[in-house]
Amino acid sequence: MSAQVPTLKEIAKRLNISVSAVSRALHNHPSIGLRTSARVHQLAAELNYEPNQVALSFKRSKTSMIGVILPNLNHDFFASIVSAIEDVAYRKNYTLLLGQSRDEEDREKRLVESMKSHRVDGVLVSIAKNTANYAHFDLLKKMNIPVVFFDRIPRMPDIHYIASELESGMEAAVRFLVKKKHRNIGMINGPDSLLASKERLEGYMHALQKLRIKIDLSSVVSSNLSREGNQQAMQEILDMKRRPTAIITFNDYVAMDAIKYAKKAGIKINEDISFVSFANEPICNYMDHPPMASVEQFPYQQGEKATELLLQLLEGDEKTRTSNNFHKILLPPQLVIHEAQA
Repeated sequence: MSAQVPTLKEIAKRLNISVSAVSRALHNHPSIGLRTSARVHQLAAELNYEPNQVALSFKRSKTSMIGVILPNLNHDFFASIVSAIEDVAYRKNYTLLLGQSRDEEDREKRLVESMKSHRVDGVLVSIAKNTANYAHFDLLKKMNIPVVFFDRIPRMPDIHYIASELESGMEAAVRFLVKKKHRNIGMINGPDSLLASKERLEGYMHALQKLRIKIDLSSVVSSNLSREGNQQAMQEILDMKRRPTAIITFNDYVAMDAIKYAKKAGIKINEDISFVSFANEPICNYMDHPPMASVEQFPYQQGEKATELLLQLLEGDEKTRTSNNFHKILLPPQLVIHEAQA
């Protein structure tokens, strides 16, 4: 049978003083005499008394806990973001409550409810690809729980977010391929529900316009980002009468699925069809035929800055937390050319 956990009430009973006096003594309140304070601290040490952190957090309306919601952790991209969040939170004595939406809106909503129930001080979110209703985030706002979005940003006007500047990243990818003499450049984009897909498409179109290359949107196909969806998108491109000689993919995992599928169809990678992708995941270094280049989106820096911004909101005064001055920070991307293709 386990020993009973010591309480303030037990200390008070043994010393024949009030519970409130014990509490004040443990917090070194000046209203408690030195002799009484010493007796309380000595007995607390003998009993191995530890404050009830849950009760204290409810009393102070602060838990020093941050909620983190992201699609999944099986990509290095999101794992790197979580590492950054943990590093910043650790330095500031915050702990994390982490949940994966698995790209499901309902699961994302349940995670928000769970974090609200656990009284997190603030939440960091990268939304699920299928999220179309944002009422659960509005609920957090109404409860004065600050939210900072990262990478995947919802189509909401008054929000704080940190993300990569995707349009300029796409323009760099298009310019790279044009320098390689490609004029028929296709794209495998993500779901239309994602703002990131819209930004990639806009960057693609603007880049072609600037370079005076005719835009043919029939060369743009969408994927739901599953393996099957990526393979289907690649098949659509292979079936085109005017097949693109180069393809820009939503991310490296889309590129990996597309490349594998194309190789089975007898396509020589980066010869018959060249590939450029987004994210610059470490997995590219282990592929037999990696994309020629990938747009680095600096996930660690995104996680770091998102956490710093959230803590700034949490540790600021009420005016800072409720201000209508929303922080919208875009990090400049960088096109990384893989060594084998340099």
